This record gives sequence, structure tokens and C-alpha cells, in this order.
Amino acid sequence: MRLLKLVPEDTNIKFLKWRVPFYVVSCLLIVASWAMVYVNGLNYGVDFAGGQEVRVTFTDRAEAPISELRDNLGDLGFGEPTIQRFGDPNSVSIRIRLPEGAEDEPGAATEIGNQVVAAIQDDFENVRQDANDTVSGKVAGEFRETALYALLFAMMAISIYIWVRFEWQFGVGALFALFHDVSLTLGMFALFQLEFSLQIIAAILAIIGYSLNDTIVVYDRIRENLKKYRKMDMPELLDLSVNETLARTVMTSLTLLVALVPLLLFGPASLFGLVAAITLGIFVGTYSSVYMAAPILIWLGVSSNSFVPAESVVDRQEKKARGEI
Repeated sequence: MRLLKLVPEDTNIKFLKWRVPFYVVSCLLIVASWAMVYVNGLNYGVDFAGGQEVRVTFTDRAEAPISELRDNLGDLGFGEPTIQRFGDPNSVSIRIRLPEGAEDEPGAATEIGNQVVAAIQDDFENVRQDANDTVSGKVAGEFRETALYALLFAMMAISIYIWVRFEWQFGVGALFALFHDVSLTLGMFALFQLEFSLQIIAAILAIIGYSLNDTIVVYDRIRENLKKYRKMDMPELLDLSVNETLARTVMTSLTLLVALVPLLLFGPASLFGLVAAITLGIFVGTYSSVYMAAPILIWLGVSSNSFVPAESVVDRQEKKARGEI
């Protein structure tokens, strides 16, 4: 039985032929993404914008009816609630965004929390209220700052690892590719005003991991070929390396898309932003490994001699003694 091959073994696509126009387009997309973030801003969820948090326990149930809660509370007019299990399976934390100015009015936020609890008790029996707290904008701002540091530290740690694992040029290339992927993801959320919450931070970290994995595979093959083909031109060598890893890249991406596309089309609304971010990340992560991480090596001075150890005086003397020079 013959194995299915999505990419023929003799594939020879000239990716680097279009490296300059693709780099220009990518840089323009990065600038446009950050301009969109600056102009439109991000549609922060309760995690990052503040709001009201209500915790309740369904004393007569083994598990809380999260899907029913989400449908019922969505009709209250406070937007899409964030509902998560809290402690026991029958306890949940419900966070809703407060209307403009509600946080500054004494008792207004608590009254909104009471409305949420009353709506739940009308629809379900034996519901115990455990908490009704306001998440202030200051605390939400601290969450935003911590999330930003997490992304920056992750990218820097990855770049340092690649620097040590390969050479500094590879670290710079990987960092730029990751910056490209994160920028385009943020641009999508700013353009379509999708809710930006802690879930999306997790999605961006997943994108960084996927993009890095693909970039390391390409870089590892580039380094092997640099040692193998000493006289080959760099653009030709990079094309060879990308083509040799193309089958693995395509298969990995398609496998992930098989799982993500049904979730994107038919999954719950609460997961749409998360799945949309990862789906976009697969495309931009694959693209950046080919057109961001690989071509930049040429402009950073990587050549066929980059991994050849410098010849010492002792080596030259030994060669002279053997009559090789």
C-alpha cells in the first residue's frame, strides 16, 4: 500500500526568489497591525478591562450547567459572560463586563451582580451565592501588564535558546519571525474587535511555540546543509533546506487545521477567539518560517563558512608536517 504524499520528494520551489517583495509586504502588515491596535485598540474582556465577578454553587447538582448558564445570562444585556469552573465541579465563577461608569457609582456594580444571581436563581433551584465582587480597572491593568511581560519574556527566552543552539543570526531571525506572528494576530483582534482575554494570551503563547518549532526544523536543516554543501550559493541552499522540510511542515499544519476548522465553524462562541487566533497563527507561523526566518540569514551575513571552525596555528603545522600544504 502506497503512502499518501502531499508533497513530492523532488519538490524544488524557488521560495527565496520572492524574498524581497514578501519581506516588504510582511513589514507593511506589521506596521498596519500595530497602527490598527493604536487606532482601534483591543476589545479587552473582563480579565483585562475589569468587571463584576459572581461565584455560585449548584448544591443539588454534581456539575454546574455551564452551557445553559451562558445562554441564559447572555440575554441580560451585559455582553458575553466569562464562565469558568471554580473549585468543585458544581461551582462556577461568572465574570461580566460593567457598563460605562458603573464602577464609579457606589453600589451599581454590586446591584448588577445581584441581578445576575437573581437570574440564575430564577432558572435553577438550590443555587448558593458565594461571592459578588468587583474586579477593578487597576487590577485588570496589572493583568494586562503581566500578560505583556509573559509574551516578551517567552520571545526573549526562545531567541536566547536559538542563539546558543545555533548562532546569533538564527536567534535574531527567530525573534523577528515571532514578532511578525504576534503582530499579525494582534492586528486581527484589533481589526475585528474580537474579545481579548487571558484565553487569547494562551493562544498567542501556543502560536509562538508552533512557529518556533517549525523555525527550528528549518534552521536545523539549513545548518546541516551549510556543512554539506560548502560551495552552494546561500539562496539556493535555503531553497533546498525549505523544500526538504516542506512535507513535514505541510503535514503538521494540515493535521492541526483538521481539528481547528470544525471548532472554528461549529464550536461554541466562547472558544471562537481562541480558535481563530490559533488558526491564523498556523498560517502566519508557517509563512514566517519560510519567508521571515530563512531569508534574513542572508542579510545577517550567514554563509557556507559560518560553521567551519577557524584553523589554528597547530592545525597548519600538522598539515605542513603531512605535506598537505
